[in-house]
Amino acid sequence: MPVGEAAMPWLIAGTVAFAVAVLAGLGERRRKRRVDLDRVGWVDWPTVQMAALIAVAIFGIIAWHV
Repeated sequence: MPVGEAAMPWLIAGTVAFAVAVLAGLGERRRKRRVDLDRVGWVDWPTVQMAALIAVAIFGIIAWHV
């Protein structure tokens, strides 16, 4: 099934959001495996990952309905 021209920007945005979610998962994995677990990090990776996955769902729904 070919993708319409109007849906392409939304699919690209969803792909970027999915890449951010994967990178956030890798960041959280790296944080959990470090030696000093009590050291405070700069980024709350689970929150970033959840926001990115919600964005993937929203962009997918928009692309589906365009």
